[in-house]
Amino acid sequence: MNKSALIPIAEGSEEIELVTIIDVLRRAAVEVTVASASSGDQLQICASRGTNIVADVMLDACAKKHYDLIAVPGGLPGSEHLAENPVLDALLRDQAAQNKLFAGICAAPALVLASKGLLLDKTATCHPSFQKSLEAKEVDGAARVVVDGNCITSQGPGTALDFALELVEQLCGVVKREEVSSPMVLTTTPTAYY
Repeated sequence: MNKSALIPIAEGSEEIELVTIIDVLRRAAVEVTVASASSGDQLQICASRGTNIVADVMLDACAKKHYDLIAVPGGLPGSEHLAENPVLDALLRDQAAQNKLFAGICAAPALVLASKGLLLDKTATCHPSFQKSLEAKEVDGAARVVVDGNCITSQGPGTALDFALELVEQLCGVVKREEVSSPMVLTTTPTAYY
């Protein structure tokens, strides 16, 4: 049975991050659901640099579903919109309570995950501009990707491939990570584990 992942998006989500996460997870045969948190039931969002992205479903349709992973892209104001969404709030809190994988990159660890108290017992990283205000057990400002138990965080667009491959490893194992990264002609830097 394939693993499943929810990728919530909103107006102003960071396109490099969200497309990289979706692409790499799908290369690993993960069943990815891209869900729009936009108001007005609009599947299409305009990402942070003006790229139009069309979601699979509205986030409200995911409210009663369960996923092996919820991965939140960063970007502004996308992270702010996602942080305010009550459906995502409930999904993330339930994911953490069930000790299932949840993740965020760029602004999302600070604005989405930490705003819900999900990093208080975790070592995490985020975009350098948010590191001083990141409410976490500890902030690792040097690591491109940090894994602490069921939580994976990363710094930004330049770390998106490392982050997405770590998501594959956490969901599907190191062999699948290598199967995905090798044809991409990619070598990655080590992840910091706590």
